[in-house]
Amino acid sequence: MDRAAAGGAGLAADARPLVAVSRGSAEEMAKDFLAAFAGARPAAILLFAADGTCLPLLWRTLSQAFGPACRVLGCSSAGEFAFGGYASGTTVAIALPAAHFRVSAVQLQGLRASASLNWLLALRAAGEAVPEEPGRSRFGILLIDGLSQREELVSALIDATLPGTLVLGGSAGDGLRFARTEVMLDGENRPDTAIFCLMSTDFAIEEIVFDHIMPTGARMVVTDADPEERLILEIDAEPAAREYARLIGTTPEALGPAAFAENPLLVQIGGKQFVRAIAGLTPEGGLRLMSSIETGSVMTLGRAVDLTDGLEERLGQLGRPAALILGFDCILRRIALEQAGLQEDAARIFRRWNVAGFNTYGEQHGGIHVNQTFVGLAFLDPDGGTAHA
Repeated sequence: MDRAAAGGAGLAADARPLVAVSRGSAEEMAKDFLAAFAGARPAAILLFAADGTCLPLLWRTLSQAFGPACRVLGCSSAGEFAFGGYASGTTVAIALPAAHFRVSAVQLQGLRASASLNWLLALRAAGEAVPEEPGRSRFGILLIDGLSQREELVSALIDATLPGTLVLGGSAGDGLRFARTEVMLDGENRPDTAIFCLMSTDFAIEEIVFDHIMPTGARMVVTDADPEERLILEIDAEPAAREYARLIGTTPEALGPAAFAENPLLVQIGGKQFVRAIAGLTPEGGLRLMSSIETGSVMTLGRAVDLTDGLEERLGQLGRPAALILGFDCILRRIALEQAGLQEDAARIFRRWNVAGFNTYGEQHGGIHVNQTFVGLAFLDPDGGTAHA
């Protein structure tokens, strides 16, 4: 087991965010996390697991140890990281201390059905349970079934219901299998569900959003799409996969995660470019995306550049160390980093800046759903100490 106490020397032992990483059976990991968090008084524990079926057992053990007031929530991942490089086959646990955090968490169920009045009522109840207060920052964490294809809808609804609240999060993953994801709150592990956790803290917080994609000159028109299924069927009146392969200089047979990571699609919204990452191919030659797309959309081919330097520069703008940066990093960003041989560079940045989180099937911030982006929330060290080297 690896473990680390995030934060500076000026924080009391029971007031620091704590991070631990473990692998093995659910029973073995539960023992590791109990040892790592011994003496802590967490308001919430976040769990990001390669195998999401372990989450209910971990909840049972942690809830028995820390009581029902400690909310335990988490999801399955496409990879994990905690104060070091990317990992696979592990579970990351993050304990947020009750001394600094107040928490309300709700489930939003039945995502594929449609927006529900129950969602709206649950979100309003969370807002009442954790009101805005002077001297405290309020923010929301969204964990959502990464196969639900409802991230855009849920993100927009939360933004409309709790306007002005900083909300960010990630779509639960399933490695590169795209078969089943898990999302869990207090032992309830249901598909087609999102978990929204509203918190307030007396830590200063700052959002970090970074992508490494630049547009090229190659433009295309989506001439046939299925927005509900996130499918591009035709590009410029040609079968989508064949035309995409031609534009990036390869064949449809050579398309796969590496090609998708290096050559994403971009769409312009409100004067900004947003990534529409490709998850895979359909048997009919279409492209399956990780975000919705409409027929008639004008898209630009993107290229992966500046995979680590730009992120390090952005973190340097924080001005002081972070006790913890909770990170949601797209699996396709990780693939691009690994293809470029930059794993050690990423590990050094994550260690120095206390970054912990998971690799996602998509990221949410500012009421929108994006891909191939690092989205993080920095909890800034109140004692102004030095970040890890």
